[in-house]
Amino acid sequence: MSDDVQPVPAAPGSSPTVRLRQVLGRMPDYKPGKPATARPGLTPYKLSSNENPYGPLPSVLSTINEAAASVNRYPDMAVVELRERLGRALSVSADCIATGTGSVAVLAQIVQAACDAGDEVVFAWRSFEAYPIVTQLAGATPVMVGLDDQARHRLDAMADAVTERTRVVLVCTPNNPTGPSVHRAELDAFLDRVPSDVIVVIDEAYVEFVRDPESVRGLEVWRERPNVVVLRTFSKAFGLAGLRVGFAVAHRDVAAAIRKTATPFGVNSIAQAAAVASLDAFDELKERVESIVEERARVVQGLQDQGWKLPESDANFVWFPLGADSTAFAEACEEAGLMVRQYGDDGVRVTIGETEANTRLLEVAEAFGAR
Repeated sequence: MSDDVQPVPAAPGSSPTVRLRQVLGRMPDYKPGKPATARPGLTPYKLSSNENPYGPLPSVLSTINEAAASVNRYPDMAVVELRERLGRALSVSADCIATGTGSVAVLAQIVQAACDAGDEVVFAWRSFEAYPIVTQLAGATPVMVGLDDQARHRLDAMADAVTERTRVVLVCTPNNPTGPSVHRAELDAFLDRVPSDVIVVIDEAYVEFVRDPESVRGLEVWRERPNVVVLRTFSKAFGLAGLRVGFAVAHRDVAAAIRKTATPFGVNSIAQAAAVASLDAFDELKERVESIVEERARVVQGLQDQGWKLPESDANFVWFPLGADSTAFAEACEEAGLMVRQYGDDGVRVTIGETEANTRLLEVAEAFGAR
């Protein structure tokens, strides 16, 4: 290049010559639940992220504080202590467990382990909004199958959607954001139709809140089916959403493949210690889970008494299938100091939170009028 010809510098903050993946322009952004907005005279409540309203147990908080003293060291990359403790709790081998930074990260690891470019991932829609994101980031194609009029999975239609390019099927039970569980009988019939070389992920992020006696128990299915993977999290019932710990139970070769795709040292040392302490304290945590289930029952009964017709919920939230009225309802909640999670014109999901927050939701719903 001659001295009198110089490249024109890019404007600050821009990179006009950098090539990025085209899929990023087509892929939806993950939208986290917004924090509650303060209103004069009202305590604000965040009911938009399905968080546990209770803080850490004292014993777990003590463990967190102790673990913080050694954050100058890398965590155990193999997450041995937590995997072994999970193995004892679930009666499975630690070799069958893979961990990650929340169940969404483990899900991404599963898809990356199973899919090449152009492969397909089948799942219900609407379901967990990370599904199409992790699928497309892996270079795979999302195949979405609509829910039925009760906001439940149409497993027959999902089986019909499986092709020779299908590598993973995702079954969210209870379904986020709509709430119903998949029943064991219908899942067995579905699995009989899915080729044995296709991974079927049973996503049980809310399993601790399930009370439907007909619902799937993922570990029972996993023990019988070599292509089944069970996905769980410490974010909901265990109340460790801020520490990001999730795990999968899979058969040994699949679990090993999932671990290969994990970010090295991804599950930090504080998260590992807190998860182990939470498993040790689960009898105490179960009392909190039961109180949330009782509050769910109170909210559901109150809404039914008002005339609302909502899908059954086996999770720690309720779903309002409001269609075009979704925005108005979300705004009414926000005006009352409740931040909820709107899904476009499909509906609104509301987390079961503190007792006062749940009571206020019933008041807003009654004033809004049953749909």
